[in-house]
Amino acid sequence: GSRGDRPSRNVKEIRMNAKPVVVGIDGSPAADVAIRWASAEAASLRTRLRLISAVPPGGSASETGDVVDKAVALARDLAPGVDLDPRIEHGRPSTTLVQASRDADLVVIGSRGLGLMVGALLGSTGLDLAANARCPVVVVRPDLGTEAGTRVVVGYDGSSAGQIALDFGLDYARRHDLAVRVVAAQPAGTELHRITEAELREAVHARGGHDAELIQITGHPAEHILRLAADADLIVLGARGRGGFTGMLIGSFSQTVLHHADCPVAIIPAAAIGG
Repeated sequence: GSRGDRPSRNVKEIRMNAKPVVVGIDGSPAADVAIRWASAEAASLRTRLRLISAVPPGGSASETGDVVDKAVALARDLAPGVDLDPRIEHGRPSTTLVQASRDADLVVIGSRGLGLMVGALLGSTGLDLAANARCPVVVVRPDLGTEAGTRVVVGYDGSSAGQIALDFGLDYARRHDLAVRVVAAQPAGTELHRITEAELREAVHARGGHDAELIQITGHPAEHILRLAADADLIVLGARGRGGFTGMLIGSFSQTVLHHADCPVAIIPAAAIGG
């Protein structure tokens, strides 16, 4: 099947107390791709889909209304059984979505496609969210291929963010019937924060990931993650990791992965840990 075109299950009942999947919308092709991904995920999680359009200071509310109407029509077409909760908020998109993340299962945004630099690729909204959201953030690029991947690749380093990334990745893989590859990275020339094979296995098996493929690497983690994620449906990374993933967000590691990954990337922001 093609990525984003998974058949949506009819959502018979919303889970009790389930938090919504939030998607940022602005009428762009990137936002439409984000709506596709978020609709499928809301159906899989059996929860509502909250579509948020931000009206910046001086922006036109009527234009925003048109954007919301089109987004709702697209989501309804993609996932007929999902309960939709469209909202127009006043403020900067990043501020609005960070606020929405406090009561969300995850926030989904489209990036702007391939730019010359990652700041342009993600835009300030994406970088703000990746640093400050209170829940996982999924970045979907509009220029991705249509082939769906076969596995979830999780970057794990033993940090709190790494633990949440592992939980998130294993849960996603179970719901979408995907294989799991967990990658522990070790920077070259240091023994600091090395994750032993036993520690890696214990962390993954404690979460029921007995079938997961475990890989330990030394060297530049972004290159390894990208190579090991060539057939991935989703990459999951903790935010400010340690060891191989130090300074992940907003650092060169995650920016490189976000820029070059051939699939959506889920980021666990530092602010989401324990919050």
